[in-house]
Amino acid sequence: MPIAGPRRLQPGFGQCGFTLLELIITLSVLAILIMGTVPLAQNAVKRDKEMRLRETLRMVRNAIDEFKRDTVGSCPQGSLGNSAGSYGGNVPADPRSRVVIDDCTIFDNQNLDRYPPTLETLVDGVKVRQRGLNVMGGGGLGGNLTKQATELNEDTEVKKAYLRELPVDPMTGKSDWKIRSS
Repeated sequence: MPIAGPRRLQPGFGQCGFTLLELIITLSVLAILIMGTVPLAQNAVKRDKEMRLRETLRMVRNAIDEFKRDTVGSCPQGSLGNSAGSYGGNVPADPRSRVVIDDCTIFDNQNLDRYPPTLETLVDGVKVRQRGLNVMGGGGLGGNLTKQATELNEDTEVKKAYLRELPVDPMTGKSDWKIRSS
């Protein structure tokens, strides 16, 4: 058996780590990949805000359209009091509308199209009454038998709010909307 002498280091044996050139190339590739993903992330955030803005505008538009539907048959133009359906005898009511706006003070000469004067009106609500006759025939077994015949068609004041709150603009983070007609 030969006796082994001191172990000699062979080239490449026992050397660990990376060269400076390998580290620079790796960091350069990572930097290029990161610089490519930053604009994609920014665009994704912008698209998300735009999508939330479209949903918010759709919600506000639906509230305005519902308000407009409820004005059909409400108050004659130029009236300041309750007219109880004298306006719009020939105008068919939208079947989606169950109530008529009963607050004629919000309709003035500047608001002939019967849209809400402000967005806060949609949040605060307006006084409405049931569309058509409030026919409550015989109470039946479960009906309210304490009412008199003259009280059956009495309307109580009901306030309808079209929005729970003024929505926040996702682009600005505030709820300061500007009304613009197109």
